Amino acid sequence: MIDDSTIYERIIPRVLRNMLVASVLLLGPAFWFYRWAGAIGFAFGAAVSYVNFRSLTLGVEGLADRIVNRNSREKGGRIVLRFVVRYGLVGAAAYAIFESSSLAFRGFLWGLCVPVAALMAEAAWAGYTAFRRET
Repeated sequence: MIDDSTIYERIIPRVLRNMLVASVLLLGPAFWFYRWAGAIGFAFGAAVSYVNFRSLTLGVEGLADRIVNRNSREKGGRIVLRFVVRYGLVGAAAYAIFESSSLAFRGFLWGLCVPVAALMAEAAWAGYTAFRRET
């Protein structure tokens, strides 16, 4: 029998890899619809999404460690500050791109949706493996 904890430990790296693959695959359609400005905005949005997702996972792990382990070295205020700063940076980047080009902003919004595609791929993989184990 496979231990569930090892399965869950592999999900985050797989989702991050799926985000990179989805970014590469969706760069072509972004260029097709919005040309260079949109493709550059998409690439920037995908990069922000990747960093944001990675930061979110580290923040949640730090928060969980802080809750479970009373002797944690992670300070609670620092964890909350990382959450706030992360969204502030995304908002600042979106505003800067919005002010520069509407096509780049549309591409940026596409890039922010890359985690959705990655999580959908992960859900499909989880469904496939669940059905494969049943038989």
